[in-house]
Amino acid sequence: MSITILAIESSCDDTSAAIIRDGVVLSNCVANQDAHAQYGGVVPEVASRAHQVNIVPVVDLALKKAGVNKEQITAVGFTRGPGLLGSLIVGTSFAKSFALALGLPLVEVNHMHAHVLAHFAEDPKPKFPFLCLTVSGGHTQIVLVRDFMTMEVIGHTMDDAAGEAFDKSGKLMGLGYPAGPMVDKLAQKGTARFSFPEPSMEGLNFSFSGLKTAILYFLKKQTAQNEHFIEENICDICASIQDTIVAILLKKLRKAARETGINEIAIAGGVSANSGLRKAFLELGEKEKWTTYIPAFQFCTDNAGMIGVTAYYKYLAGVFCEQDAAPFAR
Repeated sequence: MSITILAIESSCDDTSAAIIRDGVVLSNCVANQDAHAQYGGVVPEVASRAHQVNIVPVVDLALKKAGVNKEQITAVGFTRGPGLLGSLIVGTSFAKSFALALGLPLVEVNHMHAHVLAHFAEDPKPKFPFLCLTVSGGHTQIVLVRDFMTMEVIGHTMDDAAGEAFDKSGKLMGLGYPAGPMVDKLAQKGTARFSFPEPSMEGLNFSFSGLKTAILYFLKKQTAQNEHFIEENICDICASIQDTIVAILLKKLRKAARETGINEIAIAGGVSANSGLRKAFLELGEKEKWTTYIPAFQFCTDNAGMIGVTAYYKYLAGVFCEQDAAPFAR
């Protein structure tokens, strides 16, 4: 008998629903929230209210695109955390209500676990064990993945995430929200000719707070000498920032691969959509003799497809949750 899962993702500002049948993503629908652009960042209260508006239409669309009706659903998977608490409450409440109404089992999913297993939404799939550099606006981790249910974080950021470094740097230059993708777009037209310090961190951990501060002082110093410095050099500044962040990430990933002896290497998370990271990762993989994996763009950012894939493997393992499951922000 087929296993058909309705998956819900609402950890931040994207409302997403997907239908997964026997591990195959049949539909993966996302409603973005434009309201945050005027604030230059995600406003939690605005996000949770928008989720309330979007969730029913998005679920309906996912069912229709997959050609599935609610009576065919086997289980409901949902993001329990981490994320914005108000946003998570909307998705969790909908998933629990849907499951309760139809007498379906619930599968709670850790958002970061799902980013790793996004690689199993399509071929080629990594072989166990593999390393996954998971990079987003809120997280930066190197994860040792032994199987679908067994993962160990062997390196993580001690302060800010790489995605936050992209976004905050872009904001300092007056770029709109979200600034990270704009930095990437401008970097493709520039040359990395400005130098920024790389943090000195022991082991496999990361730090990006010092880099953000260095970029702030660099821009202040240059604009004091030439008020048009940023607009005249924006592409080269973006290329230099991106080159530095990518170098920091890949230096630690290479160290992790050499220390563990693992050559199956993946990247995941919203920042894995960054063109500079993707290109440098593939080049490093070729040099280091790695077998490399990058998710399709639709599975890089927050999406219910990866939640559903994770829920599918948890369903096979018999790992369910009860109706009293509460969302967690961290």
